[in-house]
Amino acid sequence: MAWFERTTSLVGWWIMAAMSMADELQKLADLRRRGMLTADEFEQAKSKLLTVSYPFGVRRQSKTTIAGLPLWAIASGPDPARGEMRGHAKAIVAIGDVATGVLAIGGFARGVIAFGGLAAGVISAGGLAIGLALAGGGAAVGGLALGGGAFGGVAIGGGAVGRYAMGGAAAGTYVISATRCDVEAVDFFIRNSEWIPLVGTALTQQSRTISRLCAPRAK
Repeated sequence: MAWFERTTSLVGWWIMAAMSMADELQKLADLRRRGMLTADEFEQAKSKLLTVSYPFGVRRQSKTTIAGLPLWAIASGPDPARGEMRGHAKAIVAIGDVATGVLAIGGFARGVIAFGGLAAGVISAGGLAIGLALAGGGAAVGGLALGGGAFGGVAIGGGAVGRYAMGGAAAGTYVISATRCDVEAVDFFIRNSEWIPLVGTALTQQSRTISRLCAPRAK
């Protein structure tokens, strides 16, 4: 598992570098605000800091390859020498502005497992997530979709659309929502509550709706 330890270490370095950069920029801003730096001095110091230490302007990758792909790669920020405005990492484990890999993490991530602002994969999570099997995010589209807005075969969210859908506002073939409760949907979600993420929480939140809307009607 040495490769996993190296990858974890690199991710940790990337995060720590970003935090350090933010701290240094904040210090410069404080000095400028207190009048200890002129506007020109502030801009010069900031430019020098970004040029020397900007943590996102990196291009690193593993020498070890699998099926022609580096084991890991980090590519973020502009690289004038290559004429690139943003980094595109391609590796088994890829981290970058754009990341493509088995595990991909980035602003735009695509892979078997993808995490990012925009993520697409078999399993994905992000601001906008598109997943063949599972998607989770602010907006999620997938076989199983979990999000503020969710669309999929099975959808759970504030707004949900699917064959089986559960949410404050939900639409589909079988639905649990604030205005509708289908017995088939209740049976499905209870039956699969152990393996579908968030079902237990969602059922708890919807318990009053279920008891009210799904209550047997008097004959």
